[in-house]
Amino acid sequence: MSFGLIVAIGAQNAFVLRQGLRREHVGRVVLFCAVADAVLIAAGVLGMAQALGQNPGLARVLALAGAVFLAVYGWQALRRARQVHQLNVAKGGAGLRRSAAVAQAAAFTLLNPHVYLDTVLLVGSIGAQQPAALRGWFIAGASGASLFWFALLGFGARWLAPWFARPRSWQALDGLIGVTMFVLSALLVRHALIGI
Repeated sequence: MSFGLIVAIGAQNAFVLRQGLRREHVGRVVLFCAVADAVLIAAGVLGMAQALGQNPGLARVLALAGAVFLAVYGWQALRRARQVHQLNVAKGGAGLRRSAAVAQAAAFTLLNPHVYLDTVLLVGSIGAQQPAALRGWFIAGASGASLFWFALLGFGARWLAPWFARPRSWQALDGLIGVTMFVLSALLVRHALIGI
């Protein structure tokens, strides 16, 4: 689930990919994005666990709200899959300084309201519903998916560049994201209504 949310191409992922294609401060950008996600995921899971423990009905409401969010997110991804688009990386010009690259990564990460919906609210509420003994594993798995994706995106950009230059590749990625989000939405509805 975490991987499906992270893979959705937005401003943050486009920035990481752009830095990877330009080969500018990739390690620092990847590390910042992954650590920020891990902190937000842990805060969401641990904070939501306490909130849900005090109000069990809240888990059902959050699961249904998350299902609606994922369904809308999936619908938007499927709409994007019908459009032709590709990544444009500016060529030439002066590169970013290290501090500017990290500052931009921070802005794309922390000023994006979707990051809080995804990591803290959605991933956090699902992680909080896991048995207490498994929450640490859930945080590690979700954080690991984030690290894997950002590393793949940043360091694999030179191999991904020809693929992402083709509009069909973006359409395929958005189509996969859309289907994944609908499946996750259905699973959340099932969990909320049946309690499984």
